[in-house]
Amino acid sequence: EQAKAKPVDRRADIWAFGCVLYEMLTGKMAFHGETVTDTLAAVVMKDPDWSLLPANTPARIRVLLQRCLQKDPKQRLQAIGEARITIDEVLAGASEFISSSVAAAATTSAPVWRRALPWATTIVLAIITAVFVLAYLRASSIQMHPTRSLISPPPKVSFAFSPQPYGTPLLSPDGSRLVFPSRSADGKESLWVRPLDSFDAQQLQGTDGATFPFWAPDSRQVGFFQDGKLKKIDVTGGPPVTICDAQSGRGGTWNRNGVIIFAPARYTSAFLQVSAAGGTPNAIVSHKQSIGNFSRRWPVFLPDGRHFLYLGLTGTAQLGIYIGELGSNEVKFLVQADSDALYAAPGYLLFLRGNTLMAQRFNAADRQLQGSAFPVAENVGSPANFGLGLFSVSQTGLLIYGTTPESGGGQLVWFDATGKRLGTVGPPGVSYPSFSPDGKLLAYSLVNISALTGDIWIEDLERDVQTRFTFGPIGIAPVWSPDGSQIVYAAASVGNGSVSLFVKNSSGAGSPELLRSDAGNPQLPTDWSRDGRYILFEAVSRSSKAVIWAMPLFGDRKPFPYLQSQFDVREGTFSPDGRWAAYVSDESGNNEVYVSPFPGGGSKWQVSQGGGTGPQWSRDGSALYYVAPGGKMMEASIKENGSAVEIGAARELFQDQMMTVTAMFANTGYAVMPDGKRFLIDEGSGSTNASPLTLVTNWSAETKQSQ
Repeated sequence: EQAKAKPVDRRADIWAFGCVLYEMLTGKMAFHGETVTDTLAAVVMKDPDWSLLPANTPARIRVLLQRCLQKDPKQRLQAIGEARITIDEVLAGASEFISSSVAAAATTSAPVWRRALPWATTIVLAIITAVFVLAYLRASSIQMHPTRSLISPPPKVSFAFSPQPYGTPLLSPDGSRLVFPSRSADGKESLWVRPLDSFDAQQLQGTDGATFPFWAPDSRQVGFFQDGKLKKIDVTGGPPVTICDAQSGRGGTWNRNGVIIFAPARYTSAFLQVSAAGGTPNAIVSHKQSIGNFSRRWPVFLPDGRHFLYLGLTGTAQLGIYIGELGSNEVKFLVQADSDALYAAPGYLLFLRGNTLMAQRFNAADRQLQGSAFPVAENVGSPANFGLGLFSVSQTGLLIYGTTPESGGGQLVWFDATGKRLGTVGPPGVSYPSFSPDGKLLAYSLVNISALTGDIWIEDLERDVQTRFTFGPIGIAPVWSPDGSQIVYAAASVGNGSVSLFVKNSSGAGSPELLRSDAGNPQLPTDWSRDGRYILFEAVSRSSKAVIWAMPLFGDRKPFPYLQSQFDVREGTFSPDGRWAAYVSDESGNNEVYVSPFPGGGSKWQVSQGGGTGPQWSRDGSALYYVAPGGKMMEASIKENGSAVEIGAARELFQDQMMTVTAMFANTGYAVMPDGKRFLIDEGSGSTNASPLTLVTNWSAETKQSQ
């Protein structure tokens, strides 16, 4: 149990007694290795060599030894008194187990040593017990000091924590295993599991494209999101099993009663509850009934299996951790945080503030915080805009976390059409790059989501001069008008929970004009038609599905839904002649790029195969650029044929696995120069993928010094 960093009790001492008795009988150590690590591995993985026991070892002693040395404490001898009784009984009937010649000599009279042997054995056992009690106390004292080690990804794969996160490293509740999302050299993502008593990790078959895993309380099963479904898999073997439909999940949690709560979408008006055995999910805790967060995610059950923590992202309420309850709409704000929060025994909450991992005393019974938060680790990663920290804890004293680059944000990098790097643009931490029609100016967002601040800037690419364009509230997603005279953008207001559309002169002169506002429902512009008549923007329906809307800039300017379905449809972008629009839909279970007529919609043609996002048209409309899994920049030919289009085979231009293709609401990871000769790619905080994870044993031992 100590080798696995699990709790110990008297059964660990029984196991230790078995080791000593084995060594007394054989003259050999029960478990041995050249180094301490090898010995610990033998303790966890191997059984003693039973063939070394003397041939005349009584059968009951063999059984006693095997019971003492069971790996599973539940199968082990439960009380040391049983061992003494067994030994005494064997000694009392020793003549049944010794050789015939010795038995004949013993029939006349028993020697003194035979009569004294039971007492001697008792004394020896008492001494052994005392020695092991002292050794255990000493070992426990040593174990109170935290120890740190590094865990690297398996050969030929990297951690898939960024730029677009597929989840975090997750310790099982009992601390025996680590599950993590990985990315292979060809860009395919899947889940892997590594027993912490082994150097080898195994890929979980059937988890390609799986996102945001979470453990079952038995530490054997893992839930995850894949192809529009919530699924589960036994990490010891077997295929994934579908639990229910779940589009674009944002975290789940599983209690001991077999209840799963999960956040079904990027913009979540309600968590869903479903049985782990499968069924139809039911909505719980609607934020419209309780509290004004426009996105709630990363639920985590507390030990009672009824209350749960979750992260509420902006809106009319505070950014931070809330407590909900099954069967109730009552919600309580707990603490300001920039990430999800995890509960750790014997009573702590862990969460991020900025890039610092904090801990604070927490009484799970009355759900009250105690004292002040204190730092546990610095420079802990958090993929931008997801509110998900790269850390995990077990309930046995283990902590694991990943780091993030000092800059804490992405970097815009120039590439030519062959994938050659040509330099960088702008400061670190920018997103939503957008070129002016003539390619001379670049607009981008420089936002600190944790601090809820940020604005749009414009950079003159010829003079290398940056000018601030917006001055609050948070400005994101700039889109140029076709003549370059105006910019439409979204502004997020923490005060009323809205993400509204504004338009402003690109020169910066004058005040912005409000185009549309809808409190609690974010909306972002994605394109402006070349004739200047329409703006496409992405909004969220009441069912938490993304919808593509079109706003006419003539007449009453009343927006209308261009594409709306039971699936997420987003990232609409006009063809140069305005007759078509490309967009992304997850109707197949994967994000794929499609083309449909504008403004009528209706017919559609699929462009990407095997995943695609971020469609952008070439200047003449003859091609569509998009990003395939693994950061592959693709180009597909498009040819109009009357009222239809012909889609040519897509070809890969180049690959950049560091490409960030997902920001807060829409895919904004790159921009194409109007002449199509250069690409500006947002390389997110992807260096964490190759960095090893830090594993800390007995992490809370330092908390007394920190408080």
